[in-house]
Amino acid sequence: MHPTVHAKSHPDRAAYIMATSGEVITYRQLDDRSNQAAHLLLSLGLKTGDVVAICMDNNPRFFEVVWGAQRSGLYYACISSKLSAGEIDYIVRDCGARALVVSPSIGEAANQLPSALPGDVKLFMTGTTAAPYTSWEEARDAFPTTSVDGETAGGSILYSSGTTGKPKGIKRPLTGGSILDKTFLDHLIQGPFGIGEGCTYLSPAPLYHAAPLGWALGIHRLGGTVIVMEKFDPEHVLQLIERYKIDVAQFVPTHFVRMLKLPVGAAEKYDVSSLVSVIHAAAPCPIPIKEQMIDWFGPIIHEYYSGSEGIGFCHLTSEEWLAHKGSVGRAIVGKIQICDEDGEPLPPRSEGVVHFSDGPPLSYHNAPEKVAENSNKYGWTTLGDVGWVDEEGYLYLTDRRSFMIISGGVNIYPQEIENLLILHPKVADAAVVGAPNEDMGEEVVAVIQPQDWSEADQALRDELLAYARANLSHIKTPRRLDFMQELPRHPNGKLYKRLLRDSYWGKGQTTIV
Repeated sequence: MHPTVHAKSHPDRAAYIMATSGEVITYRQLDDRSNQAAHLLLSLGLKTGDVVAICMDNNPRFFEVVWGAQRSGLYYACISSKLSAGEIDYIVRDCGARALVVSPSIGEAANQLPSALPGDVKLFMTGTTAAPYTSWEEARDAFPTTSVDGETAGGSILYSSGTTGKPKGIKRPLTGGSILDKTFLDHLIQGPFGIGEGCTYLSPAPLYHAAPLGWALGIHRLGGTVIVMEKFDPEHVLQLIERYKIDVAQFVPTHFVRMLKLPVGAAEKYDVSSLVSVIHAAAPCPIPIKEQMIDWFGPIIHEYYSGSEGIGFCHLTSEEWLAHKGSVGRAIVGKIQICDEDGEPLPPRSEGVVHFSDGPPLSYHNAPEKVAENSNKYGWTTLGDVGWVDEEGYLYLTDRRSFMIISGGVNIYPQEIENLLILHPKVADAAVVGAPNEDMGEEVVAVIQPQDWSEADQALRDELLAYARANLSHIKTPRRLDFMQELPRHPNGKLYKRLLRDSYWGKGQTTIV
């Protein structure tokens, strides 16, 4: 299905609702505006396979631009609104975008981009607009709401979040098929996750990230209503679930932690019984956190492990997880291969680099060297994670290979230490990185975001270090513990560890105390 079909059968049904403003966009309006967007983009001379870049916060114009590109055979590259002008410029140039649509929320970057970008990139801004940007709404409204001639399906260019370097683009060939054709994610949503037509779906994360955008578009294909949160707030999530009788929601483990750490009595005020399917991904969830969430929401939580690269996909239900606690699922796309540093396969319960075989090929736009770096001699490819599988094929992640700390010749993975620290009631967020140590090479450092910044003192430092010593082996216990008012976490839940690590190695300017 496609929004244009639902615009005919259910024109007044809400395609999406903005959570804070309450603005409602019906399927009729989405169809009209995406048609206008398609006419506008094609009027600029864009042809099938060309690219429009989108750099916006979660706002009402986001979906009309995406669906406008999708129905006119164009690629849409969604860029984080938190990036600097230089970072946005890099992605626009890398993907070859011929048009860029931004919102005022990108701040000073909006003023810097016009002089940085190639002169032939057409610039649009939603809402309040100033030269050299053209008003997106005014330009759009000059075109008809009828469909363009020769509609053909466009697609996305997804960029990795760049937690350890410059983001890499994933650009798959266009199918050349109908805009009505189902996508791979459409099959997944209705298959293992059991999501039906006409559902109400809560999207609490930035739409410029691959998973929130892909799932929201999938819900539109089902004729459902997407409740778009402009910004995540744990109590607002519960309010929205109760108000809109939300039956499907997607989160990351950080969201779970923040909901569970609401003040006593706050969570109990809201009725969440409408939920029938809750999905989470992006990072492994600490076992005690997931146990609490299943106790709260019920055994309706699905977990999956994958990546924008799409080389494999693992999934498991709550029932499976309860029997295999800590797992991120079994492969339903591709086959899991755990390999040693030489790329040789390892037996069950042996820790190594997680590869996938027999799945979609790995491809990075303009970066064939990255494909080579992440492929072994058998042609199996990896996302860079370390883990192991049990005899039944369930995958357990240890950490990312790039985050490994080598102290005194011992490999230490931060994830286990972070999972422990985040359970402490005085900790809002935690990160563990390696810092230079003259004798050991690296030492384990914990960076803590306290629940209450006024408590960021030596007493809390001593308390947390004692807690770590009581629950971790000597080698894994942090040798140093510092505080930060807010960790540099991407809104999709991923942590920019590179920024923290660089600060300890004299390469960054992140404020840590």
